[in-house]
Amino acid sequence: MKLHPASSIVMLLLCCPSISSFSTTPTTATQRRTNDNVALQSTAIPTSDSSVASNKRMPSILEEYEHHTSDRLPYSPTGYATWEWETVHNAKNQERRQQPRQEQQSTTTPSDDTTQQKTIHKINYLSLGSPTKPALLLIHGFGASSYHFRYNIPILARHYHVYALDLLGFGWSDKPIMDYDASVWRDQVVDFVREIVLPEGEEGSGEERMVAIAGNSLGGYTAAYASSDERIKHVVKGCILLNAAGRFRDPEATVEDTATPNPIVKSVSAAIQRFVIACSFIYTKQPARITQILKNVYPINNANVDSELVESIQTPALDPNAAEVFYRVITKNGSGPQAYVDDILKEMECPVLLAWGESDPWIKSAAADKMERLHAEFHGVRGDDDGGGGVEGKSAKWIRRISVDAGHCPHDENPEQVNKAILDFVDEIF
Repeated sequence: MKLHPASSIVMLLLCCPSISSFSTTPTTATQRRTNDNVALQSTAIPTSDSSVASNKRMPSILEEYEHHTSDRLPYSPTGYATWEWETVHNAKNQERRQQPRQEQQSTTTPSDDTTQQKTIHKINYLSLGSPTKPALLLIHGFGASSYHFRYNIPILARHYHVYALDLLGFGWSDKPIMDYDASVWRDQVVDFVREIVLPEGEEGSGEERMVAIAGNSLGGYTAAYASSDERIKHVVKGCILLNAAGRFRDPEATVEDTATPNPIVKSVSAAIQRFVIACSFIYTKQPARITQILKNVYPINNANVDSELVESIQTPALDPNAAEVFYRVITKNGSGPQAYVDDILKEMECPVLLAWGESDPWIKSAAADKMERLHAEFHGVRGDDDGGGGVEGKSAKWIRRISVDAGHCPHDENPEQVNKAILDFVDEIF
């Protein structure tokens, strides 16, 4: 599933495979949460270069929303709530890691050499449902936002405490000029669970909270990557993959396939890519083009491709940093170390649901077939060596697949079937 920017740009509005890894340390939830109608606290820690939403938000539209009677999430053109994510993922630390070792030592003190500067990124998110119930976290795909779960959040929130967040670089979250890889979004989800989801559950019920994580496309890869992370895997009860992106290991790859490219060729290629991607970005962010792309990936029923969905994709793309972020996300794919789907599945210790749009023109059903085969190889048939996965007292590492009559975004194209599949799954694991 390697992404080729120059030839596959039409694919990139909602889908992107992912790579790389490293960790960060979270801070307390009370330090990082802000209400919608309260200005963010001033801080000496630098913030991201850009944010679509203002620091001072209007009261959330969700305050007057009744999800028990409405099946569709109201659209907010400025986002919902803000979480201040303090992290070491920023351009300065990335530049420092790329310096030769001698240069690092000559420009830093001994104490600096082991300390990374932290940055606060403003992250858009929403939550709906009772804090006394188990948590369900939803993660969108490339180019989308939390609003893409507009037909899922209200239904799911009647039974569970539902969260959805905008990944860094997308939606109404900050769009800093930095390199983007899978470790950024993995750590964002891990920290969000630790700083927001778990504390709110403890406040509501007084007990340690369990969570299920679901994601579509890039968000599906991120959901799996975060679910396998040692920092939160003990509280993750299940993972739901909705046409998840990601790269598999190539058993036939040779040393030459992974050799470092000629630096001159690499620089020329990067210049060409930047030009092509810049032109493509201008083209693909036009409403008519967004509509066309969405209809292509909603092949069974494109009735849900409406003006609000198009606006929710176009508006964040108007951010001054959006084009550069778009370029960096795409070009980072395919370079550097990467976390393969194979390795992630092997590390996962929770049940997995594949709710797969079988008519996906981008990520074919063969990807889900391979995930099932790999899972069986690592954890046994349905997660148990004797075929008893899912049975009480047996291994929790089972996998289930639900075929959805939809394309790349089954949760929005066929929300009724996906909502039922998710509820059946989480009812079983919680």
